[in-house]
Amino acid sequence: MCLAIPGQIVRICRDIPLTPMAIVRFGEFEKEICMAYVPDGQPGEWVIAHVGFAIARLDEAEALRSIAAHQALARFGAEEP
Repeated sequence: MCLAIPGQIVRICRDIPLTPMAIVRFGEFEKEICMAYVPDGQPGEWVIAHVGFAIARLDEAEALRSIAAHQALARFGAEEP
């Protein structure tokens, strides 16, 4: 099973000429990811990321629903049997 996580673009990195990269916030942490599949992404926009690549753009409502679902699954897994 693959897991893609929603994150919000913080800034576009322009220091790597041929590889579009961005700093993306995932909850409490930020990670540099490749924007090759979403090359026109802009700060403030939401993307869904998988293995270090932004693979699609999301609207904010969809991103927040996805985050809530991930949090619910995490709580479910943390409950004792």
